[in-house]
Amino acid sequence: MRESIDRLTQNLGQTIVGKHEAIQLVLVALLSGGHALLEDVPGVGKTLLAKTLARSIDGRFQRIQCTPDLLPADVTGTNIWNPRTGEFEFLPGPVFANVLLADEINRATPRTQSALLEVMEEHQVTSDGVTRPVPDPFFVIATQNPVEYQGTFPLPEAQMDRFALSLSLGYPTEAEELQLLERIQQGIKVEELQPCLSLLAVQELRHLCRQVKVESHLRQYLLDLVRATRQDEDVLLGVSPRGTVALHRAVQALAFLDGRDYAIPDDVKFLAPYVLAHRMIPSGGRQSKLVIDRLLRSIPIP
Repeated sequence: MRESIDRLTQNLGQTIVGKHEAIQLVLVALLSGGHALLEDVPGVGKTLLAKTLARSIDGRFQRIQCTPDLLPADVTGTNIWNPRTGEFEFLPGPVFANVLLADEINRATPRTQSALLEVMEEHQVTSDGVTRPVPDPFFVIATQNPVEYQGTFPLPEAQMDRFALSLSLGYPTEAEELQLLERIQQGIKVEELQPCLSLLAVQELRHLCRQVKVESHLRQYLLDLVRATRQDEDVLLGVSPRGTVALHRAVQALAFLDGRDYAIPDDVKFLAPYVLAHRMIPSGGRQSKLVIDRLLRSIPIP
């Protein structure tokens, strides 16, 4: 399976220049069974990353461009009348995919945003009393612009909690941007990439991640960190138990990506800002990641 991970990383690197850490974090979200939120400015490769990932695992890719007039049925699907059969038939929405890109999710209304809640957590859609499962694996990459807030609807805490990780690709370095121009000259296209993993292989990799050992002292360290967010005077709302589970699974996935069958404290320290920060509400305009960094320095490492 090590070769499978290497091939997947290499495939993503053919279209995404640099950003090795961001690629690793997206793979952590995928293999841990969670979803990823990319908070970044336009034009840094978020859509390209999602399309390349879908192509690499031979999965179905769908994209939702979120706007204020987007309806829940536009996301999940709806029943339409078939005059030939004289019956209503379900027309699946874009959530019936393996990799779903919800672009600028904070431009959709709260009603439409909530339509993603069930499918992200339960991997199913309920319409007119009928429950339909989405494909397996099902992975959501949502994006939002952290700069432009006019005409947006901030994601509520319940929605943010559904994302395993929140990260940013950021601008490329000068060398990376030059390499990007060279690849454009070469004409490398996502459609020309060959799948390097099957959907079944992704499911197997997820199963192997769950078998990574997290010793009791490391679980306690992880728990101490999460509980500290609920007791800290600089935090209005601490991390939920769902966040505890998400960090545990992310730690297992990161260890697996590094070729280990056991987790170490450095896994927790590296992932904590990406897994916990977006689940917190700090007080006094403080930044969540700075609070996490302070707590990491204060909690003894096992």
